Amino acid sequence: MGFLDYKESVRRVIDFIEANLCDALTVEKLAAVAGYSKYHFVRIFVEETGLTPADYIRKRRLSEIAGKLDGHTGSIAELAFSYGFNSKENFVRAFKAEHRVLPTEYRRAKNSLRLYPRFTKEPWAEGSDAKEAAEPGGDTTKRKSFMPEPKLRMLSPFSLTVYESDEEFPPHFWNKYNCKGFSLRLSGGKTVPDYGVSDWDKRTNTLRYYIGIRTEDARGDTAGTKTLSVAGGMYAVFATWPANHFDFVDVIQNTWKYINTHWLLHSGYVRTGGYEFETYVEESRRYSEEIYIPVRREEG
Repeated sequence: MGFLDYKESVRRVIDFIEANLCDALTVEKLAAVAGYSKYHFVRIFVEETGLTPADYIRKRRLSEIAGKLDGHTGSIAELAFSYGFNSKENFVRAFKAEHRVLPTEYRRAKNSLRLYPRFTKEPWAEGSDAKEAAEPGGDTTKRKSFMPEPKLRMLSPFSLTVYESDEEFPPHFWNKYNCKGFSLRLSGGKTVPDYGVSDWDKRTNTLRYYIGIRTEDARGDTAGTKTLSVAGGMYAVFATWPANHFDFVDVIQNTWKYINTHWLLHSGYVRTGGYEFETYVEESRRYSEEIYIPVRREEG
């Protein structure tokens, strides 16, 4: 079979998983749906989705449960059992491993999570290292037509009071920041914009990430924070398209992918190397943020 046959087989399995997400799903059963041996099926599934079948099923079940927690009047254990978790403890352990917060903390804070909707691919991600993308509800129309063009803005220098992330994946640190009320702790109880700041450490070739608020708004408990000085100058400012509670984090991630794999390659602008940041008011529940990239015209 050719490459397109492999893709179609994986799509057929995805359809089967989605239709039977609450039932027992074994690799043997999925391999039979795909029409391949167990070994060959797992290989092509990982190649296409970036996840093993077991990881994909776990992420999808956790995402579906998280999506239902907000309006669910019953117990968390009921939801967990209905999606195949054999105990509340196993579900809580899996949820915390996936999101770095407890399901009760998430239910109380109602913050945005990096959920994992049905697998598909971004139209601009072909040929890039992006494996998966979220298309909530299976409606790809908006996402495929969305290629955000930035506005160029001149900013004055300002400073931020921030916590340094202890997570490799920034959305995990945002979960902790939102669920534990760090923003209100910093501001002294006032709702203000939050800033997530990226800083690439060339010496160690790693990303350092920080979350906090403007220093002039930091009138509360600032223990454990540091101050970042953000340079003034020209910034390309991208607005993410309006999302909802459940796909907001994915929209942000895909906007960053678009910036890095498309816009910067074709825009005639290059990064200056300064802090890059995203800003949003979680309490607003607007589910759209701005991403700021310091840029200059490319020479020649």
